[in-house]
Amino acid sequence: MTNSHRSSLWFDQVATDGDLLEHRPPLDGDSEADVVVVGAGLTGLWTAYYLTEADPALRIVIVERETAGFGASGRNGGWCSALFPTSAAAIASRHGVAAARAMRAAMRDTVVEVGGVAAFEEIDCDFSYGGTISMARSQAQLERAHADADDAARWGDDVALLDAATARARIGATRVTGATYTPDCARLQPARLVRGLAGVVESRGVTIAEGTTALRLSPRAVVTDHGTVRAKHVVRATEAWTSQLAGSRRDVVPVYSLMIATEPLPADVWERIGLARNETFDDHRHLIIYGQRTADDRIAFGGRGSPYHWGSRIGASFAGDARIHAHLRHALVDLFPELSDAAITHSWGGPVGIARDWQASVGLDERTGIAWAGGYVGDGLSTTNLAGRTLADLLTGHDSAITRLPWVDHRSPRWEPEPARWLGINAGLGVAAMADAEERLTRRPSALARALAPLTGH
Repeated sequence: MTNSHRSSLWFDQVATDGDLLEHRPPLDGDSEADVVVVGAGLTGLWTAYYLTEADPALRIVIVERETAGFGASGRNGGWCSALFPTSAAAIASRHGVAAARAMRAAMRDTVVEVGGVAAFEEIDCDFSYGGTISMARSQAQLERAHADADDAARWGDDVALLDAATARARIGATRVTGATYTPDCARLQPARLVRGLAGVVESRGVTIAEGTTALRLSPRAVVTDHGTVRAKHVVRATEAWTSQLAGSRRDVVPVYSLMIATEPLPADVWERIGLARNETFDDHRHLIIYGQRTADDRIAFGGRGSPYHWGSRIGASFAGDARIHAHLRHALVDLFPELSDAAITHSWGGPVGIARDWQASVGLDERTGIAWAGGYVGDGLSTTNLAGRTLADLLTGHDSAITRLPWVDHRSPRWEPEPARWLGINAGLGVAAMADAEERLTRRPSALARALAPLTGH
């Protein structure tokens, strides 16, 4: 896949910073290493970072088809949050309440860890610990807000219920009847984080071979179009692109999430919109939306709804779906009518990786030496850090609290062959949209959504 970073606000900004986004040299023939990582996104880079912390003498090679951060790591909504794709209740049903609480605590700690490393390594990624405000804009959404706030304490999460007046004082969107607020999220600029982290690991002696396509992951080796890297351990850190690897095509599916960004907005508009603490924001609808106030006073806004493409295809044109981008603009103006004349300067997108049971996982097969992490369902900006720390402990044989978390060594079932995969995923997207329409008509929680919830890790 080839595509210009320049359609993304984030990569336009790093280019303005002076990052020319030129390919690092590709792999130069056959080589040996202690660890070879496939994928120079956040999972691979965090893994390399913590491996060099554990043992600076390790020889680490990262192979990347494009450039560091090309995938979801550099295209996402910039939410470094404690969100995890599988609900705490679902984890508790499989592993027990203690395991679920430990998973939630690890995710909350991870937000702090990302901010701490960014500060320590002087990675200027606009990290701002403003939390998330999740609006309720209908009676059904308000009921879900109450339920979320009531349930949060069971898992140790800090989720406050805001009444209508308090919510409107924080975010000036239309039809707000209340909200939930959690402090456990930071706004950041993801391309600055991933590009900065790539520079840090390179300075520690890690080789990043860009323009190098992994053709096959084998026990103790990765075969690429520029040579074979033999290593004790192989790390698959390819997220949505896992679906393009031989032998892994049904492990995850790539489903696109698209974004738009406004021009920088004047102070009087921000006085009406709010978000004075740099909160990230969404609402309690079923078809997900998400947004942030950027460091240069834009709104970067995204959402799901783009169709799954037959055969788990990934293509540049899918990230530029004009119909979905128009829908996002409509949704944004519905929230903030004062933006009806605001210019949209950037429209972009990219695929997220979804496992069949919506359960992110990390693990190591001791028999083959192959480790993996992924299936983040769009919640990867923070989860990749936890994955990197976990993989570093697993690969160095360090038994720790995070290596005993319930997502470690989880094996998701494979997705169905086509056409069942195409029919099922796109039907699910349609049901989520219909559930929101049902609630607008009935003003009651959707029966369709209740049927969908068990299929999406809840």
